[in-house]
Amino acid sequence: MFVWLYGMKTTLLLDDQIFARLKREAAKRGETMSGLVETALRRLFEEHPKRPSTTLPPLPSFQGGAASVDISDRDALFERMGGR
Repeated sequence: MFVWLYGMKTTLLLDDQIFARLKREAAKRGETMSGLVETALRRLFEEHPKRPSTTLPPLPSFQGGAASVDISDRDALFERMGGR
């Protein structure tokens, strides 16, 4: 199914049963499938307005102890990793 939005073509992948129901409903109402989809999306967005962003809680932190190797020392790092 193709829906034209502001001159752009958008492909919607719909379940065959949903597509058939949309097609029947559009015919019954004398509307286009695109019009019905747009109306449904507008209603969805009105019912569920964008939530304001919330501040996330800080990430947990813990004391992991002192570093066991200087990661800028490649040889020491490889040795600590078991020679990989």
